[in-house]
Amino acid sequence: MIQHETYIRVRYGETDQMGYCYYGNYAQYYEVGRAELIRSLGLSYRNLEEEHGILMPVMSMNIRFVRPALYDENLKVITSLRKLPGKTMTFHSDIFNEKDELVNGGYVRLGFISSDKSKSLEAPKFLLEKLNPYFETT
Repeated sequence: MIQHETYIRVRYGETDQMGYCYYGNYAQYYEVGRAELIRSLGLSYRNLEEEHGILMPVMSMNIRFVRPALYDENLKVITSLRKLPGKTMTFHSDIFNEKDELVNGGYVRLGFISSDKSKSLEAPKFLLEKLNPYFETT
């Protein structure tokens, strides 16, 4: 398993009338976590698209809301891959408030397609090579 931690502060414009983080923002927070996990491997979405011709569209998303995040809270976003990707890659996200209480959790499943959108692909070899060390058992 690979896991990455990043922090996002809830901005005023991201809150609703009650001062709670608007529910639609969590999908963006998940995306930040995914992008940073990929970046921790020495890659980026831009690199995947421009150098390798690979796009990763979202296929499904599941979100559960546990408690509200509040304006100006610094949220910890923990993103993990629990298994190696094949035709799809599933990122799990857990978001914690400053008291280390779970605020939100869920997962996003992405596919791999060629940049001309003509066919779906398996996870690219170079990505698997970067991920394999996190999944090797002793």
